[in-house]
Amino acid sequence: MTNADRWLLPDGIAEILPAQAEDIEQLRRDMLNLYHRWGYDLVIPPVLEFTDSLLTGLGQDLDLLTFKVTDQLSGRSMGIRADITPQTARMDAHSFKREGVNRLCYAGHVVHTRPKSPLATRTPIQAGVELYGEPGLSADIEVVSLLLESLQTAGVTELNIDLGHVGIYRALAKAVGLNNTQELALFELLQQKAVSDIDRWVAAEIAQPGVAQLIRKLPALCGGIDVLAEARALFSRFVPDALQAIDELNQLAEVIGERYPKANLYFDISELRGYHYHTGVVFAAFAPGYGDAIANGGRYDHIGEVFGRARAATGFAVDLSALNALGNTVGQLEPGILAPEPASAEAWAAVQALRQQGERVVCVLSDSSLVREELNCDRELVLEHGQYQVKPLSQ
Repeated sequence: MTNADRWLLPDGIAEILPAQAEDIEQLRRDMLNLYHRWGYDLVIPPVLEFTDSLLTGLGQDLDLLTFKVTDQLSGRSMGIRADITPQTARMDAHSFKREGVNRLCYAGHVVHTRPKSPLATRTPIQAGVELYGEPGLSADIEVVSLLLESLQTAGVTELNIDLGHVGIYRALAKAVGLNNTQELALFELLQQKAVSDIDRWVAAEIAQPGVAQLIRKLPALCGGIDVLAEARALFSRFVPDALQAIDELNQLAEVIGERYPKANLYFDISELRGYHYHTGVVFAAFAPGYGDAIANGGRYDHIGEVFGRARAATGFAVDLSALNALGNTVGQLEPGILAPEPASAEAWAAVQALRQQGERVVCVLSDSSLVREELNCDRELVLEHGQYQVKPLSQ
């Protein structure tokens, strides 16, 4: 590497400069304050830990995303977290056990070995909540409501939520008797919404005409609330075990629609995001002009079982960098006050008094290092008639 190349960052790794950093940090604080008001307790999990713990429960989805290193003290494999959810599950099961509902929130960097999409960063800043110990739909309703509140807090004006339920596909696979290979093959085709490939797969694998017709219709079962009635009619005959999941989506939609009438609810019966570990409702938030989901969540019961305590669980994570880009942020540092070097006790007291009032005060250290245009100050502290006063910055 030449000296000219030493400033380069790896692909998918981004630095955050002052103006945007201020916005993101303020958004992080706003989010955590919001979660605090809803009764969620802040936790700060470690950035890396043993892979035996870090990849438990969500391993199939996170293993390839996780950077792995060898611990020089123990010789064991450690991972840099690619998701914070497994860490909070360990806390709920072991470090911070409660008998009743446990509400936890967090905010911090995660690191991915590869970007989740072509334009995504590999070091997103993730904030989110996890609710443990409540198996009922009321918990899912609470976290979806809190996600919408998060979007509003970030200044996102158009609220778009995609909703699905992995219980529908699980019931279908069980009713049809799909083996593991068939279940995985159909899962992949449904994620791609490859209609022609699904038709060929159904012709080769499914003998029952009614079930074959149902599977062929799955990719098209998406849209507004009317989709749920259509799905109920289709599944009631051949896969009645899926009706409970459809009804749960309907109940959730009714409550969310009342609480957030301006939210756009989109239902996708074949949505299987996180299928390998989610057990119920799944959801994602999208925004115009941003190709990736800005938040993902859902129910993932029993994730703490490997830690010795199986608990009902639901939650979500939001990408703070994406939210910041979409919200009503100005992208500029707040102007400050330029002050002379506080060489006297009186000057020091005046500077400190302004800082205690919340003002940003930049002290001149030497004339040789002073470049006013770079300091982002629009006022100055001056001594007039024995008193320190703040006045507009003179040119």
